[in-house]
Amino acid sequence: MKDFAIDALSQLDRSQVEYADIRVVRRRSETLRVKNGIVEAWSDEEELGFGMRVLAAGTWGFAASHDLTRDQARRTASSALDVALASASVGGPRVRLAPESPRVADVVGPMAEDPFAVDTESKLRLLMEADEALRSPGVTFALAFLGGLWEEKVFASTEGSLIRQTRSEAGGGIQAVAVRDGDVQTRSYPSSGSGSWGQGGFEVIRGLDLVAHGPRLAEEAVRLLDAPFCPRTMTTVILDQDQMALQVHESVGHPTELDRILGSEASYAGTSFLSESDVGRLQYGSEHVTILADATTPGGLGTAPYDDEGVPAKRVPLIRRGRLVGLLTSRETAGLLGQESTGAMRASGWNRIPLIRMTNINLEPGGWALDDLIADTGDGVLMATNKSWSIDDRRLNFHFATEIGWEIKNGRLGRILRGCTYTGSTPSFWRSCDAVCGERDWRLFGVTNCGKGEPGQSMHVGHGASPARFRNVAVGGGGGRGVSAQAASETEEEGRQLIAEAIECSTMTERW
Repeated sequence: MKDFAIDALSQLDRSQVEYADIRVVRRRSETLRVKNGIVEAWSDEEELGFGMRVLAAGTWGFAASHDLTRDQARRTASSALDVALASASVGGPRVRLAPESPRVADVVGPMAEDPFAVDTESKLRLLMEADEALRSPGVTFALAFLGGLWEEKVFASTEGSLIRQTRSEAGGGIQAVAVRDGDVQTRSYPSSGSGSWGQGGFEVIRGLDLVAHGPRLAEEAVRLLDAPFCPRTMTTVILDQDQMALQVHESVGHPTELDRILGSEASYAGTSFLSESDVGRLQYGSEHVTILADATTPGGLGTAPYDDEGVPAKRVPLIRRGRLVGLLTSRETAGLLGQESTGAMRASGWNRIPLIRMTNINLEPGGWALDDLIADTGDGVLMATNKSWSIDDRRLNFHFATEIGWEIKNGRLGRILRGCTYTGSTPSFWRSCDAVCGERDWRLFGVTNCGKGEPGQSMHVGHGASPARFRNVAVGGGGGRGVSAQAASETEEEGRQLIAEAIECSTMTERW
């Protein structure tokens, strides 16, 4: 792969090319899903290909192929150059890259137990046991799933970089769904959607201990069918770690991507309410809020020694004690600001051009223990595990729903609540944060489906978070997916209002 990369770059007409790079990527991925004791899906896929970026006449060209032959490398290089020259004919500002020293490296990521060396029967046995632990009276659907990924990537550039990186990822989750009289309640672990993944081998899946969490999820899903709805009011909210991971992703990660701020990217998640001049000036949150873009976090899906421009991994403050101090940048966008790249340029595969993407966007732990935070809260609601989300295309106003909540009364956890939702505006919400739990309650989550770009790219990113408390938050019940207006309302008028809110929430929902 290294020899091919070097030879492919040599096929370029260097008299016309200002800069070029190539990524050669070999990948294997596997997923298994069991539903109600039946194998629902099993895939085992391999792919190999390369993508080449060319900067000529101040504009980018990109081309890719799965055919790793010298003739195809020459055709692909020529195609990328043609695209760049054609783009230059349209006009516009010239691309200038922030300087970066060339690197030569060969890095192997952590892995104690190769996920592809574990036989399929053992994996299915684990999933069947987790599925069985979920299936108790009242549970309609039980779902258990896991997966693994191995990737080898070679990056080479005309500046002299030659970097080989290999990595392994693994993860999974379980879900219990209870259905009655048109009402659907779901409980997920370790988070909703794709569960949670980490960088490493099959030891990541074993560490999730899926079987042990099944009975609790099943009980909570069934209890939610009879639980009271979250009252509509202004109150104090504590968000558990998995919901905080989503909150960080949607209201900090995406809006600090500089290409969105500049208006050159708007797909999937819109632009941003921020401007470049806000850095160093905007009070994004309270003094309790410090958030880093950390590509060095052990085990994170956003952890990589080098990004897809050959920039070394960095630990970049985005928000320090509430103040916006940094952004996610590439060599191109950092050059506009006269800065170095933060190393946030990544592509989801060999046939996609790199974009500015989140690495591990982590909320730094505070000093509270969760039990003490609840005791100090007085009255409020503890919410956990995302159920639906809606945020405008500037990442400013949002409305989120969680699978479950608990009433906090006189500093103690009380009744389970269903239909928990909360609404806010990004800066005012983060400014209302008055406490963050400490390292003991800090968890790292891996998200495998962060969408961006056209054609679309689904990126693996990481988020570390502790539970955090927010004051004077608008909360309510009855909105979101899987909620029956009949079960939610005692009056016809309230039912109509709940249905309208659910339709609005569904219309605005954005997929990661």
